[in-house]
Amino acid sequence: MKKIAALLVLFSIFGFGQKQSLRNEISKLTKGKNATVAVAVKGIDFPFEFNNENAGKKLPMQSVFKFHIALAVLDWVDQGKLALDQKVFINKSELLPNTWSPIREKNPEGNFEMPISELIEYAVAMSDNVGCDILLRLIGGPKTVNDFLISKGMKDTQIVYNEEVMQSDWKNQYENYTTMKSSNTLLKDFYQGKIISKESTEFLLGVLYRTSTGTNKIVEQLPKSAKVAHKTGSSGKNDSGLTGAENDIAIITLPNGKTYALSIFVSDSMESWETNCKIISNISKAVYDFLKK
Repeated sequence: MKKIAALLVLFSIFGFGQKQSLRNEISKLTKGKNATVAVAVKGIDFPFEFNNENAGKKLPMQSVFKFHIALAVLDWVDQGKLALDQKVFINKSELLPNTWSPIREKNPEGNFEMPISELIEYAVAMSDNVGCDILLRLIGGPKTVNDFLISKGMKDTQIVYNEEVMQSDWKNQYENYTTMKSSNTLLKDFYQGKIISKESTEFLLGVLYRTSTGTNKIVEQLPKSAKVAHKTGSSGKNDSGLTGAENDIAIITLPNGKTYALSIFVSDSMESWETNCKIISNISKAVYDFLKK
């Protein structure tokens, strides 16, 4: 028994030492940056967890919340309240100007139909703001999403505003928040099929794998062969040059087939857009290199 105890102690010390090396590397990458950088890593099918000193802070999600919204919509699909092939009529009045929307660019005159499956593709993979708010309208608004997350045991996550309202006032983004710990718990539970049905999980994973935004964030320095299902978010800068949010969350598969959740938010930053994204990119590479050893 003494030998086993000694081995466990050595293993614990070794594991701590290795994790400390990752902590040191991430600290080096964020040193001197005028920003709040929050990082959390969670093994999905292997025992590993890392949280930096900001991983428990409630930070603005921006478009990352479209992942949460898609989960709530797909829950309605699972309940039979909606169907993926169900077509939704989109009025021209819903195609708001001055907001990111590939849907609007493709259909500027509006008054057309689009299936829910395609709306989810636009809202999540392409981060379409119009598509996001149409999906929210279908299920009764942000409160439906918030209540759904609470029902799934999600803590320290809140969704109050849709895209239109969130963008109407800079401070509103701070009401749609999560922590990196909560984000990773949701990613893990989602991947393991604990949030929505198997069919809906597979559908949304496919959408996340096709994400076309944020190519200079989590995915930038990872091998082209790496499987990355991710969702990005970005606030842009206000008149004072402050970036409220530059975010990315992901489920990443290692060469050995093991998967992990990674959430990185850069908040309240006075750094440039390029620097904020490079922080995320560098941390992602450091975590991947550490875990693939």
